[in-house]
Formats: sequence, C-alpha cells, structure tokens
Amino acid sequence: MSSQPTQSTATHRLRFDLGEASGALGDLGTFVPLVAALVAMCHLDLGSVLLFAGLCNVLSGVLFGQPIPVQPMKAIAAVGIAEAISPGAIAAAGLLAGGIVLLLGITGLVRTVERHIPSPVVRGIQLGVGLKLLIAGIGMIGPMDWTLDGPIVAMVAAAFVLITGRWARFPSALFLFVFGIAMMLFLQPELLGRLELGWDGITPIVPDLDQWRDGFLRGTVPQLPLTLLNSVIAVCALSGDLFPGRSIRVRSMAVSVGLMNVVGCWFGAMPMCHGSGGLAGQHRFGARTGGSVVMLGLAKILLAVTLGSSAVVLLDAYPMSILGILLCFAGVELALPARKATGPDEFFLVVVTAGGCLGFNTAIGFSLGILAALLIGARNRFGAP
Repeated sequence: MSSQPTQSTATHRLRFDLGEASGALGDLGTFVPLVAALVAMCHLDLGSVLLFAGLCNVLSGVLFGQPIPVQPMKAIAAVGIAEAISPGAIAAAGLLAGGIVLLLGITGLVRTVERHIPSPVVRGIQLGVGLKLLIAGIGMIGPMDWTLDGPIVAMVAAAFVLITGRWARFPSALFLFVFGIAMMLFLQPELLGRLELGWDGITPIVPDLDQWRDGFLRGTVPQLPLTLLNSVIAVCALSGDLFPGRSIRVRSMAVSVGLMNVVGCWFGAMPMCHGSGGLAGQHRFGARTGGSVVMLGLAKILLAVTLGSSAVVLLDAYPMSILGILLCFAGVELALPARKATGPDEFFLVVVTAGGCLGFNTAIGFSLGILAALLIGARNRFGAP
C-alpha cells in the first residue's frame, strides 16, 4: 500500500460552489451529535470547540487541497460522554494523543507502521467503521415515534439522496440541511428567542496531575490505535482511492492530527482528528476539493464568534432523522473500498478485521486482522504445495 502522491495535493485548485457546499455538510451526522453531547456532559465551551474546529477545517482545506474532515476523537468523546469526565482530563487526553501522533509523524515512524500493515486489514477497518456509522445512523432514526422528525422523514430523505445521486454534483446534502433547519424552526419556533449574541472568548485549560493521569488512561490509550489506523492510515488510503495520483502522505496526516491537538487542547478545543468516515461522507455528497471544508470552517468560526456557547441550542434541536441519513450514507461510502479485495485470502482478512471492529473496537479488529494475516502467511510459506 503506497501513499506517495505524484503531485502536490496543496496545489490542487480549490472550488467554492454548491457541490462543495453540499459536500461540506456530509460529515455533520458524526460531528453534531458528538459535539453536542461533549458540551452537555463534559462542560466544554462550545465557542472554543467551534472556533478551533473551524480554524483546522480552513487550514486542512488549504494545505491538503482535499475535503479532509475535522472530527472529534471518537474514543475520547465516547469515554467523556459516558463518564462525564472533566474538561481538564479531556484536554490532557487530546494533548497526549496528539503529542504521540505528532512524534510518530515527525520522526517518520508512522511510515514504518503503514508499511507493515497489509492493505486488506486497512480495507477491513474501513468496512468495519463504515458499517458502524451505518448502524449508528439507523439507530438515530429507529427508536423515534412516527412523528415529523422520525422514520417517515428519514425514508423520504434517503429516497431524495438516492434519486438525486444520479445527477453529478447535485447538492443533495445542502438541500437536506436547509430542509432540516426549516423543520427544526417549524417544530420549535421558540428556538430563536433562546439564542444570545456574543461570546466570552477563549479560556485556557491547564490539566492538573490527576487529570493528566485520568486523561491518559481513560482517553489516550483507547484513542491511539483508532487515530493511527482510521485517522491517519485509512484516511490516506481512502484519499488515494478517491483522488488517484493525489494520495496524502501518512507522515503529513500524522503531523496534522498531532498539531491540531497539541495547539488547540490548551485553549478548550475538543480532541480532534481527520477521519476516513468524514472524508467518505463529504465526497459522497459532492466535495471534491479543499474548498468544501474551508467553507465549513468559516461557518463554524462565524457561529463561534457570534453565538458562542448558546449555539448548543441549535445543535440539540437539529432533526435526528436528517443527521441519521447523512451518517448512513457516509458509512456506506466508507465501506465501499472493501470491494477491492481480491481472492479468498484478502476477502477473509477484510471480513475478520471488520468483524472485530464491529463486535469489539478498531484495535481488536486490527489485532485479529494482523493475526489472521500472519497465520495465512505462515500457511502459504510452510504449508503443503
């Protein structure tokens, strides 16, 4: 598996049109629920979260020239949401994870990691994470009552995406997003009165010793395998699939992930990464250049400085039926590269890895895939001819 580009990704011309704007919204199904829950359960400042996520969006779009997303680090987010850990521990977890990934990128050790991971195992991770996103999207829709924000609206939205998907670069996600805003205001017209203009600004966070220890054990340790595999190696592999000849180097991706966190987490940013699921979702809905995430980043920055923490009202109220459908299609798009596996051995590795990701987590799926690859290699080397 190679991630060496034949031309600079940064020099690819950025576009700012309806297709790019639609694609920019393809990752909201992951971003909005996680950010809203982190703010509610861990008391992060939404203004700081949106500001730094927006700045990273803009820089990623300009530097990579592709719709590389900026997402919450999911393992840290999951622990934070489930156990309501403190903002200091969240910051410590992001700083340590980012520092380790940055070190691997600067030293080039991340390329050694990439060279020794069989491509079917990476495909299996993409399949497993893609199916997880699909299941999560369905879960956002399924439990609801048959009301306006429920399965009927979700099915209509899915049909809309499938039908308009036949038309090249039709901004289906943009239409869905606007429809979701209209539906939100129709169902809860009092929302606008609950918004407050202004933001108190950035508040630095300096974790204490207990928070460093808590963040490392509960956040950094489970996050590292996910970051290296899905947010660095898998996203670079998907970049090569979607943009032939312009695949992003894993070393550049690792440095980017590391810098986002070692800078932003001191100032209240959520731990951030670049996810292959987000790239798949943004590409699925029309993003083809970094212009998409530049526009998304500017929107986040504007929301941060004008509404600050009160913007959580909008995040909480946005229709789950729309977000769920966006997440479902992002998952399907991420899973599609798994079909490139050829031969029974490669397919077996893909399925074993994906099964481990689904049944347990990405680290277990990766471990099962590597173990299976070693056993198959031993069988082929020492087995009967």
